[in-house]
Amino acid sequence: MLLIAFLLIGAGFAFAVSIGAHYTGACMGMPYAAGAIRPVRALLLMAPLALLGAVFASGAVEATVGHGILETPKVALGLALAIILSALALTSAYNFLTIPTSTIQILVFSAVGAGLAAGVSVHWSTIGTLLVLWATAPFAAFGLGFVIVRASDRLRPPGPRTRELARIAIMGLVGVGAAASFAMGANDVSNASGAFVMTGLFGLMVAGLVGGVGLALGVLTWGRPLLQTVAFDIVRLDARMATSAQLAQSIVILVSVAFGYFTSMNQALVGSMIGTGIARRQTTVLWKAVRGILAGWALGPVSGAGLGFSVATVFAWLHLY
Repeated sequence: MLLIAFLLIGAGFAFAVSIGAHYTGACMGMPYAAGAIRPVRALLLMAPLALLGAVFASGAVEATVGHGILETPKVALGLALAIILSALALTSAYNFLTIPTSTIQILVFSAVGAGLAAGVSVHWSTIGTLLVLWATAPFAAFGLGFVIVRASDRLRPPGPRTRELARIAIMGLVGVGAAASFAMGANDVSNASGAFVMTGLFGLMVAGLVGGVGLALGVLTWGRPLLQTVAFDIVRLDARMATSAQLAQSIVILVSVAFGYFTSMNQALVGSMIGTGIARRQTTVLWKAVRGILAGWALGPVSGAGLGFSVATVFAWLHLY
């Protein structure tokens, strides 16, 4: 069992590294796309903020993942390892393909699939709540992005101050990117470290710390390709549109985290980006890229459940739990 515990910690940490890389575009893609910050500086700013969010603001979400998905006081170490390995494999594959899927959905449905294979009851009420949140969050971000960019356009005065306000918007964009980085740490670290809480290996804050270090490492070592994809492959932006989109995303994520639930950073961002594009009544949204992302979101839960069930079944045959 000690070996399984070490393998679980290693797999969870590796998953956190993968998640950190996966969400660089969702957090700092907008500042980068608008020319507000260089890519290396964006990653250096994002990494410590993601760590802080993971340590100090992830507790409620960690508790949801640790105790709210499977109906058992303590998940067996081998079963938790099956969940993490399944989610890690899929997230790494989507990272390699530079498809911004929902890591949260992959993790939750990997847990559902593994639980079903092991005969562990699932908290379907929690799954139902998450499904409702996942369905509504992009529309909430869409609405917020639309309203914020419309309001900023109406308040923009004509004349020489326009250029000055554009510079202010660019600086503000770095700020909302920083807020999104903190929100990502709070929102997403439990994908990797929630398994530590499931099994009773670590408490909430220690689990957040271990996962947060992994997030920061992933941002710094593997984050640039996803930063490029989200920054330039979805929407053509100016500074106010980018600021509006990032602000809308951050609001949706932080409100969800405050209630102990997590939702997709990418879904919230894409929803807000489309809202800002439509608010401008311009052909700013690159719908081909959006369709590709939507396909990835559809594949994530299905592949997570299937792989989680398969890996847990194999682990049962090997008597690993």
